[in-house]
Amino acid sequence: MKVTVNRKAHFNAAHRLYNPAWNDEQNFTVFGKCSNPHYHGHNYELIVSVAGEVDPETGFVMNLDLLRKIIEEEIEDYLDHKNLNIEVEEFKNLNPTAENIVVLIWNKIRNKLASNLDLKVTLYETPRNFVEYSGQ
Repeated sequence: MKVTVNRKAHFNAAHRLYNPAWNDEQNFTVFGKCSNPHYHGHNYELIVSVAGEVDPETGFVMNLDLLRKIIEEEIEDYLDHKNLNIEVEEFKNLNPTAENIVVLIWNKIRNKLASNLDLKVTLYETPRNFVEYSGQ
């Protein structure tokens, strides 16, 4: 039987959405106030979903304390209270959109999970705007 376990987390970060090949007017046309050259921030909410077979010995799909530690070390410590454009290596040449952030998070967590487990990451940039990524 396959079951999905979920863990919520959060981090706060600043970013600027822009294409450096464009002028300020074109950036504002596409990205709106998110292209502010002085950056802006979000209180990101994260749901990490891990699916797999229930281990008959433990009754777990995955130990949630281990998942908590992975999220803390790989995501919260790495992204929390950072300027994503400046302080996060992956975004120095990649626009830190919610889409690109969720892929980064998925990759960092995927590298720490057993290969028999499925992973989906849901990232809320605002209470109404969120993205999901499952590795496809």
